[in-house]
Amino acid sequence: MPLNLFEQFQRIANAYFLFLLVLQVIPQISSLSWFTTVVPLVLVLTVTAAKDATDDIVSKRVFFLCGKWMNVQVGDIIKLENNQFVTADLMLLSSSEPLNLVYIETAELDGETNLKVRQALTVTGDLGEDVEKLADFNGEVRCEPPNNRLDRFMGTLTYAGQKYPLDNEKVLLRGCTLRNTQWCFGLVLFGGPETKLMQNCGKTTFKRTSIDRLMNVLVLCIFGFLAFMCTVLAIGNCFWELNEGSNFTAFLPRQDGNEATFSAFLAFWSYVIILNTVVPISLYVSVEIIRLGNSFYIDWDGKMYHAANDTPAEARTTTLNEELGQIQYVFSDKTGTLTQNIMTFNKCSVNGKSYGESGNDQNKVDFSFNSLADPRFVFHDHSLVEAVKLENPEVHAFFRLLALCHTVMAEEKREGELFYLAQSPDEGALVTAARNFGFVFRSRTPDSVSIVEMGRQRSYELLAILDFNNVRKRMSVIVRSPEGKLSLYCKGADTIIYERLHRSCSKLMDVTTEHLNEFAGEGLRTLALAYKDLDEEYFNGWKRRHHEVSTSLDGREGKLDELYEEIEKDLLLLGATAVEDKLQDGVPQTIELLSKAHIKIWVLTGDKQETAENIGYSCNLLREEMNEVFVVSGNSPEDVRQELRSEVSPIGKCFPSHPIHFFVLIRGSELAFLRLACLCKAVICCRVTPLQKAQVVELVKKHKQAVTLAIGDGANDVSMIKAAHIGVGISGQEGMQAVLSSDYSFAQFRFLQRLLLVHGRWSYLRMCKFLRYFFYKNFTFTFVHFWYAFFCGFSAQTVYDEWFITLYNLVYTALPVLGMSLFDQDVNDAWSFQHPQLYVPGQLNLYFSKKAFFKCALHSCYSSLVLFFIPYAAVHDTVRDDGKDVADYQSFALLTQTCLLFAVTIQLGFEMSYWTAVNTFFVLGSLAMYFAVTFTMYSDGMFLTLPSAFPFIGTGRNSLNQPNIWLTILLTSILCVLPVVTYRFLFIQLCPTINDKVQVRQAKATPPPPPRRTRIRRTSSRRSGYAFSHAQGYGDLVTSGRFLRRPALPRSSGFSHAGRTTTSFSPMGRSAGYSPTGRPQNAKVSDVEVTSLQMYKTIRDPAL
Repeated sequence: MPLNLFEQFQRIANAYFLFLLVLQVIPQISSLSWFTTVVPLVLVLTVTAAKDATDDIVSKRVFFLCGKWMNVQVGDIIKLENNQFVTADLMLLSSSEPLNLVYIETAELDGETNLKVRQALTVTGDLGEDVEKLADFNGEVRCEPPNNRLDRFMGTLTYAGQKYPLDNEKVLLRGCTLRNTQWCFGLVLFGGPETKLMQNCGKTTFKRTSIDRLMNVLVLCIFGFLAFMCTVLAIGNCFWELNEGSNFTAFLPRQDGNEATFSAFLAFWSYVIILNTVVPISLYVSVEIIRLGNSFYIDWDGKMYHAANDTPAEARTTTLNEELGQIQYVFSDKTGTLTQNIMTFNKCSVNGKSYGESGNDQNKVDFSFNSLADPRFVFHDHSLVEAVKLENPEVHAFFRLLALCHTVMAEEKREGELFYLAQSPDEGALVTAARNFGFVFRSRTPDSVSIVEMGRQRSYELLAILDFNNVRKRMSVIVRSPEGKLSLYCKGADTIIYERLHRSCSKLMDVTTEHLNEFAGEGLRTLALAYKDLDEEYFNGWKRRHHEVSTSLDGREGKLDELYEEIEKDLLLLGATAVEDKLQDGVPQTIELLSKAHIKIWVLTGDKQETAENIGYSCNLLREEMNEVFVVSGNSPEDVRQELRSEVSPIGKCFPSHPIHFFVLIRGSELAFLRLACLCKAVICCRVTPLQKAQVVELVKKHKQAVTLAIGDGANDVSMIKAAHIGVGISGQEGMQAVLSSDYSFAQFRFLQRLLLVHGRWSYLRMCKFLRYFFYKNFTFTFVHFWYAFFCGFSAQTVYDEWFITLYNLVYTALPVLGMSLFDQDVNDAWSFQHPQLYVPGQLNLYFSKKAFFKCALHSCYSSLVLFFIPYAAVHDTVRDDGKDVADYQSFALLTQTCLLFAVTIQLGFEMSYWTAVNTFFVLGSLAMYFAVTFTMYSDGMFLTLPSAFPFIGTGRNSLNQPNIWLTILLTSILCVLPVVTYRFLFIQLCPTINDKVQVRQAKATPPPPPRRTRIRRTSSRRSGYAFSHAQGYGDLVTSGRFLRRPALPRSSGFSHAGRTTTSFSPMGRSAGYSPTGRPQNAKVSDVEVTSLQMYKTIRDPAL
């Protein structure tokens, strides 16, 4: 509690009111009772402390979730089991797999969904799972100090008198997840903030909204204005004492030595107390309540609830809601945020015929004829199944290629239960498609591949794997069929395959190209399939030369490429496949809607350039007309700087050359890069590290002065989420790291549009209305004191009753303004989506700014003049119906405060756009409360109980029964709101805003239903390359046998008939296998690639 109070008094306003309380206990200064400040101050401190306590409880709950790992220290040996999260940087000691291999998923580190392989040293692998041997392990590790380089590790292990080198292949980094490995043991190298992941996470900073920052400036200005008013009144007191004060010494005798200057000094501090309401303490507690209420709206929004995994939206902070209505830049991760990490085989072209069409559950293909089919695989074109059953030779060759040409591993723990371990999700989807269409990959050895072809078990001799790399963009296998026929099967990027086709395929190539263009136009990832039969004698000679080159030391890779080029010629085209990298539901629509709201979306991903580009087209972030390309190819800072400057105008895409040194290359050129990026319609940064993501966000924050939002789902997004003004975590498959560091969380990217365009815009609008009205009502309240000072001899007498001063902000005007701030909405959510341009005023700070604050102050000044001088003139020289005088101080105070309350309440009514039963009750109830409290406190009973505290005896019933009093109230209310009504009427008629237009439309009609988006059939010459998440080197692993874990079980074919079968039969077991909804499997760590920054534009906008 003491620490909480200390933190609260760090706020200037709270310290200011504590200072006022000290002043009020000085009798020579204070003209107000102590309770006028104590009651509001205690209430504010209590409410804020309760809120902070709630936040602390949430933080403690999160802490306990992580508590088990807090005791892990450097040097500990820990055991990990399958699917467990690695929460420290470990040196791998041993594992359950042959050759001490482990498989890890690094999506939270680099965004890649394919599995990677790590291998322990042989000397430590021999320790196995023997706990005693592990406990006796006494090696010494010397390694680099903690750093943020995810791609590199350097160290040595000294054990039994020998030194062994350690690199990235021997280390498991925090953020990885163990996959397909029963267990492994690791030695903790770095823990906590020293891990590479945490080194990339950046520091946690306290986030404040732009309105908070503006409020700090305005509060300082208000303090200055308060000092100015107090100085003016103190000077007035000095002159009054010199000129008029001597006339009152008979009944107001002065103390000895109390001169006019000292009187002015005391008056200054007295007016500091009286005019303190110009900075109302209740403002801050009201703001906290409003933010809390709007946070509950996010938590309770059923339209942001994801039923599939029972995940509601959650506002993890209550201080940033209005900032959601001012976002200008959204920085998004790709993997798991835009995509589902799911690949599905959607369409294909075989021998010039296109297969695959959109459909629903009613027209799904029935794969019951194949007991080994994956029940989760869905296809909607029955003609392809019929072609398979009719033994179409081209179709059979097509799926035979998919079943043989890959590096997938198969596990079959029980009969019929196939599990595919694919190093890239592309391959997994293709092999699963072949499996369902009757060509089931069952197992492999280093020199054979076993498949089931339409019910027949067949084993192909695997003679060679011509592996994939980023230059070849294709892979091939050479196999011998059981009949002894030699064949080469090849799949890869269509442009690469087409260059190697036989001349006889020209017509088929033209037709297939049309199909590929259609597939690419739908955002599908395509590749071409081809084959050739090989001559035995030629192959033997080629194989001999291949062995010689493989064992050579000089120029091995180049010579291998030449051999591959030689044999991969004169291929015969089979067709093409189209795989969908499934986006999350509603991603294209969300991006399109946010773009219409003038929100710029940048995608920051650690994935490869081609993968990110393909997703960019799929989600409508990139479009076909964005065809201008700009490549930064400089290898020095000066080269890069020169290219950035020279190509600002024609830029469409930008790919900086060196990934890890990305910011080294452009350091000093940040502004050139930013100018270049802001000319683009969309920006994609590829191969960026987590820390670089945060640096891009900081660059935009620093130089564009724009409100930013970062959204991601993995630990690699934490630094970006912390750096942005608003951080959003996706509760996805990649753990809870991003969610725990975020300000808001939900399950799907599509909910971002509702968070911003509905909740964010409403929160910003409500907060701005609240602040404008709050300043208006308090400035008006305070300025009346200022005018009254000129008529009371600058004596610091209050114009209102002390109890009215105490209750004005806490009771009489608190609930109505809170009702407006919690329930008001200019248009409903449907119209907000129909007109995303409604979001733009928030980005431009049109609803509350210094200009709006100045207008509010002028309006308050006018209203205070009306509220003081109209009642003053109305009661001057006025008598009651019975002839008695009504111009006494108490009657005037009652009349003035009643006029004030009616004027500000009517003004509130004009501010509200959306009346509810709650709002109406608050407004009318507050007026009723005022009269009830007034008549109670001005009653005889209260005066007799405490005469000094309730001196206004009988004032209420004596004044409010006079018609002229009510006529004065009516007149002042009309005069106060008349300028507002006139201004708004003329403004709406002459230059209406988008809000005014939509409000008129909403009042006249119901919004049209949102258009149902149908997939537009279009063509595209832009196609994705081959297997973008594929990694080089898996061919060597497959043929070496290092992947193989256990022999396959003896099994049946799973088919009851071979050949042209048309009858169904009961399945012989449950099929699992590589699932289109499962995680991508098994990939070796690829070499570090370049950091790529892609930027696309369609038009030049000088405003940027």
